[in-house]
Formats: sequence, structure tokens, C-alpha cells
Amino acid sequence: MNAPATPAPPYDPLEIAKELIRCPSVTPEDAGALSVLEKWLKPLGFTCERMRFSAEGTPDVDNLYARLGTGSPHFCFAGHTDVVPVGDAEAWTADPFAGDIRDGMLVGRGAADMKGSIASFVAAASRLVQDGKLADGSISLLITGDEEGPSVNGTVKMLQALKARGETFDHCLVGEPTSADRLGDMVKIGRRGSINGWLTVYGTQGHVAYPHQADNPIPRLIEMLRRLNARELDKGNDHFQPSNFEVTTIDTGNTATNVIPGAVRAVMNIRFNDEHTGASLDQWMRSVFDQVSQEMGGRYTFETKISGEAFITEPGDFSALIADAIEKVTGITPELSTTGGTSDARFIRAYAPVVEFGFRNATMHKVDEQVPADDFGKLADIYEAILRGYFAGRVS
Repeated sequence: MNAPATPAPPYDPLEIAKELIRCPSVTPEDAGALSVLEKWLKPLGFTCERMRFSAEGTPDVDNLYARLGTGSPHFCFAGHTDVVPVGDAEAWTADPFAGDIRDGMLVGRGAADMKGSIASFVAAASRLVQDGKLADGSISLLITGDEEGPSVNGTVKMLQALKARGETFDHCLVGEPTSADRLGDMVKIGRRGSINGWLTVYGTQGHVAYPHQADNPIPRLIEMLRRLNARELDKGNDHFQPSNFEVTTIDTGNTATNVIPGAVRAVMNIRFNDEHTGASLDQWMRSVFDQVSQEMGGRYTFETKISGEAFITEPGDFSALIADAIEKVTGITPELSTTGGTSDARFIRAYAPVVEFGFRNATMHKVDEQVPADDFGKLADIYEAILRGYFAGRVS
């Protein structure tokens, strides 16, 4: 049997994307996705390092750090090869892990989020390698298999390990699907923060016909949530939309109609801009709960988890370089936005300026996730223009 041919640059991003999609890398499984990347990166001269991390209560995760060059400036591309589950497989019109093209669309789990972006970046890098335009700088890929999962054994620990050995990068682009209606219409220069809260209000269980012998906690919970919901956290600002408080579930676990419950629980989330911190919002919610408890009696417990703080990479040379590359390829002037959910950029921002840009996000996490096949070449062209401008000294 003949050995598989070594890939030769310049690469076709669509072919790399197809091969990545054929790896069913549902978090935390790698399913060969990182080996696929190594196959394409090593012929370009990238040094590839597997970084495997573990933590009690979470699955072990394989990650990949690949770097070409040792000098500066150092441009890092960050992303993830893990994907969310397919959901109802029968609802798909194509095998979610076949990488098929249907009516001009590459269909598959991860096409948009975000194996397609990774493929386009590798293809862009191959063009610089082919014509020797990297000069004295470095290009790296920081690829995790833990973005769609707990986000414990991936990007966070990779960044810590690199810092511990004195390895840094100057700027980072995350290939999340940021475009809205057309490829290139939106770039993310920041994200709102997110804090989740789990509130339990306690009472005394009893019969509804004898309320004096019981203590219903539900009125206290209702009042607590009413006061939180009544406050306008802010009006937004030049870079961020207003923060919003949302109750996501309320539950007593009570299946009877004639029983006053002994406890009631609520889960809530606040997506907040840079006018707040996770700690300040935690303190505010607790102060409201304390006040209601003082007025109405009873006790409560409250736990929070801050998924990420709000951050922004101020518009400047870096965002201008990306916007110019997009306009050059697509003719679109992108909106610089902070909308949407969280991403691993929330971790990277503590190490270097970070911006996010990739395919349309309309089908991410959905049945028949897909990307126009023609957009792969366009995204690779954009990433190539970004790299060429970067190494030409356009970002200080």
C-alpha cells in the first residue's frame, strides 16, 4: 500500500475542513482531529506539541499547540476542534460527520463552529510559507478540545503552561463564527461577562389548609426576583449593549397540589458589560436577598459562578488591520461588536489583545450546520491578508 502523499502548499481550506469534520470530536473526544491538523501543519514547518490536561471531576482533554518560527512579532490563532453533539441525527439531511457538499454548502457538525475557520487559517499560513513572507516573526495555533465543554482542561491551562515557560504572543485572532448575515459583516472586539446564580429559599413544609403551621418560601423568592428584575443595570455604552438579568428556572420539586413546599429554587444569569464586574453583581444580588430576608424572614443560600468578565480590545491598529482585510476581500466594512455569548477569548484577553472573526453563526449548534463552500476560499484570503499586513508591520 502506498503511503499517503505529504500535503504541499498552498492548501485548499475546503479539503482540510472536510477532513476535520469527518472526525466526530464531540467534547471531550478528539477522534483524530488534532492528528489531522498535525498532518497539515508539520509539512509547513510547524512544531506541534500535544498538551494534555486533567482535573478531578472533569474529563482529560488533548490540546494542540503548534508554532512556526521563534521570533517576533508572534501572531496566534486560537480555536477549538471539539463540537457539540449532533442532537436529532434523523433530522439532518446529511451525515453530520461525512463532510458532504450539498447544493454548494459544506454540511457537517463543526463546519461553522469552528473547524472551518481553523482550516482556513492553516490554508492562509501555507501561502506565506510557500512564498517565504513570514520574515522573522512567528505564527502559532492554540487549539483546544474543551471549548464546548467545561473549559477547564483546555485554553486556560495551555495559556498558563506557555506563560510558565516564558512563551508569549503579541496578538491573537479567535476563529469563532462572528458574521451575522454575510461573511465579513461583523467582528467581535470584546464580549459581555456572564454570571450564573443558584438561589434556594427555605421555609417549612405543610398542608395548604393549615398555612399557620407552615412557612411558604415562594413569596419571599418572588419578591427577591422581582427586585432584581426591576433594576435597570445600565443603559449600555459606546461598545456594549445594556446588561440583562434573566431568570432561567424556578422549581420546588413539588408534585402535590395541597402541600406548601419546604424550599424553592431559582437559577439566574446576568450578561453584563464593562460597567460591572462579576464580584459587584454577586454582592448586589446578595444585598437584595438579605434585605428581603430581613423584611419577610426566612433564610436562603446562594451560589454563583462567573463564566467570564466583560472585556474589550479597544479599536486600533489591530482591529483596523482585520477590517481592512475583510473589506479588501468582500467589499464589506464590518461592524465592530461585543454581542453574543462567551468564548475562549475571555481567557486569552489577559495575555494579549484578542479579536474574533469567522464564518456566519446562523447554523452553529443547529441541525444541518453548514457553510457556503465558496466562503472557505474567501475566509482564507482574509486571514492571508491579515497575516501579510501584520508581518509587514501594520500593527504596533
